[in-house]
Amino acid sequence: MTTRVLFVCIHNSARSQMAEAFLKRHCSARFEVQSAGIEPGVLNPVVVEVMRERGIDIANNKTKSVASFLEKRVVFEYVITVCDETSAERCPMFPGMTKRLHWGFPDPSSVRGPLSVKRERTREIRDEIEKKIVQWCSEHCIARS
Repeated sequence: MTTRVLFVCIHNSARSQMAEAFLKRHCSARFEVQSAGIEPGVLNPVVVEVMRERGIDIANNKTKSVASFLEKRVVFEYVITVCDETSAERCPMFPGMTKRLHWGFPDPSSVRGPLSVKRERTREIRDEIEKKIVQWCSEHCIARS
């Protein structure tokens, strides 16, 4: 049996996309995973680039709205916000016995400076997200894929 997980951030353009991709990579047998944004935006091209460095292609992913999952009455066992705490408070309540978790990560789109600085900081955020996913998988997965 799989457990449904939804990762949420503001625009579904970076952090939630990375978290979804890493959970699929590290523990897809245990979890059915989606990601969404409170205000869906456009996929961050630097995130696409640094995820490709790890062998994960998210270039064709679409940003999705939290509202669309609510409208469809999709039930998630876990809703995990990966944005800052103030933004996480804007995440709506989901029906059912949903466990809400908050894993705050910096927003790659807020990094200022030349492209090389944006890439480096986004890599650091990517690695922080993957580390958290691997830790969570070690606590929740029966079998890794």
